[in-house]
Amino acid sequence: MIVITTPTGSIGRRTLEHVLESGEPVRVIARDASRLPENTRDRVEVVKGSHGDRDVVDQAFAGADAVFWLVPPSPRATSAEAAYADFTRPAAHALKRHGVKRVVGISALGRGSACAANAGLVTASLAMDDLIGATGVSYRALAMPSFMDNLLRQVESIKNQGVFSLPIRGDQKLPSVATRDIAATAARLLLDALWSGVETVPVLGPDDLSYEDMARVMSDVLGKPMRFQPIPGEAFKARLLERGMSEAMAQANLDMWVAKSQGLDNAVPRTPEATTPTTFRQWCEDVLKPRIVARVPA
Repeated sequence: MIVITTPTGSIGRRTLEHVLESGEPVRVIARDASRLPENTRDRVEVVKGSHGDRDVVDQAFAGADAVFWLVPPSPRATSAEAAYADFTRPAAHALKRHGVKRVVGISALGRGSACAANAGLVTASLAMDDLIGATGVSYRALAMPSFMDNLLRQVESIKNQGVFSLPIRGDQKLPSVATRDIAATAARLLLDALWSGVETVPVLGPDDLSYEDMARVMSDVLGKPMRFQPIPGEAFKARLLERGMSEAMAQANLDMWVAKSQGLDNAVPRTPEATTPTTFRQWCEDVLKPRIVARVPA
């Protein structure tokens, strides 16, 4: 039995699709099962509720061989630690109690880097990994840079103003990764019963691009000028607060970007095993462009 958390999210949904193709029995944890595609609901066992809830994970992990673990966004959390480690604590107890063999978790680059000590969301994510690893379960922490798909949060600005912004220099080259490649990696590990122990697995896209490089690629694909505009840290934080994020989580987001600007995502050498197939240009063609076109008035 494989348990999938966040089965309606961008990564969890794709991970679930891959695992279902294998024919393995699957159980999902979902607050709202109606958000699952109808043909999926017929093929999985559903445990209703939040995977941060003790009773829910206790029910879901009973008899499970492997678990896909992803902490959902918690923009109003009182701290990054609460959003990651505290949310995960009931699951850690349930993993140990039910003797789950393997867990594949979504984490971040930064393990071993000096920048990780005060990297906000990344620091909290690494603490989550430590919590899971300490249970005795075999664990693979998928360590990611920024997601290409996160640019979809700025799709209106990209379409209407031809600009996107983040609190980082425009010329700093960084890895990034498509969520579909994260899901494929997660599913492969979930379906492989031969690995053991605790390891961090970097998951890097094939390109190290600056955001100015990305703007040039977007210009080519979208057929119009695109520009990256760095945003001061305090202005970035203010924007998050205006959108309803808590003070602690807004600061944790900013701290993460400060750490990225100091080389957090560049500390891991690229290897063939860590390199995923989707280029940023391909992602723009397959994901960004259709979203932009869909918003063009008829």
